Amino acid sequence: HPSSMRTPTEMIVGLVLCPCGLLLTFTGTLTPQWRQVSLIPDQPIDLILEQGIWDMCSERQSSHDRLCGEADELGYFEQVPVRVAQGMMPTSLVVTLLGLVVAALGVRCWQEEPQHLVAGVAGLVLLLSGLLSLVPASWYTHELWALPAPTGSTLVVGYSLVLSYLGSCLEILGGLALTLSFHQCCEEH
Repeated sequence: HPSSMRTPTEMIVGLVLCPCGLLLTFTGTLTPQWRQVSLIPDQPIDLILEQGIWDMCSERQSSHDRLCGEADELGYFEQVPVRVAQGMMPTSLVVTLLGLVVAALGVRCWQEEPQHLVAGVAGLVLLLSGLLSLVPASWYTHELWALPAPTGSTLVVGYSLVLSYLGSCLEILGGLALTLSFHQCCEEH
């Protein structure tokens, strides 16, 4: 292998972190576990309500009976942070896929040299996709205790929200790594 065939480290970092980020945000987007509502008054003590951005499920911990598609009596899905997440999370997923396609074109080894400019652009796209999912995840977290829930119940962060958060951060880091390719591009010209 001549040295010119080596894929730069920042590109490898970007191409490892971003798909991982995509996987996490994808899971976070689809799973109904953005928030957990427990110890709901007048309900069985072991009942947990899981709320996502598309669905609401209730589960009895003793029997593991799980019901999804629960009625939204408190207007949870009407709330702005939930609506924003419904719009921005899928958008982020699409933008991430787009960024990864561009990154693959820029980094691929079927050319003698990686395309630094293309990889840099992909980095910006992936950085944007990470921000697109970080914003709704952060906003939801900020509003988590303000979003409608049965009075007197206990609210905690659900794993879907954590995954979305982590995925966004990985995409942002991966995108940043890829944007370092611009520096390479400038050195050549």
